Amino acid sequence: MTAPRNPATADELRGAGLRVTAARVALLETVRSGDHLDVEALASGVRERVGHISLQAVYEALHALTAAGLVRRIEPPGSPARFEGRVGDNHHHIVCRSCSVVADVDCAVGEAPCLIASDDHGFAIDEAEVIYWGLCSDCSTTRSS
Repeated sequence: MTAPRNPATADELRGAGLRVTAARVALLETVRSGDHLDVEALASGVRERVGHISLQAVYEALHALTAAGLVRRIEPPGSPARFEGRVGDNHHHIVCRSCSVVADVDCAVGEAPCLIASDDHGFAIDEAEVIYWGLCSDCSTTRSS
């Protein structure tokens, strides 16, 4: 594999305590340029950037990037895991019931209001994951036609 092309991404990996490889740089950049991509789509994007990479290597790199807080993994029920580069802001998602497209949704009001549960059962809550479900505009139009 070739040397990383984006020094800022390489510095970010180093800053997170990760070894810099062309595959990790390509994967992080693919996640950030994509839109809630699954592992297959990410592997394809990495291959376009650096050549051959095994699916296992993509899974391992995603695990490392997620553990380092550089990537967020979301798992809408009935859908494969998806990955995004928007991390650390406690945003939520909306998923189309028909085509499975995923979009980001900011918290409704104020600073992370969803972190205040009606009953926290003694937990120290630091993150909330809300998934809204519905039909995207394309699928709504198709169904009403």
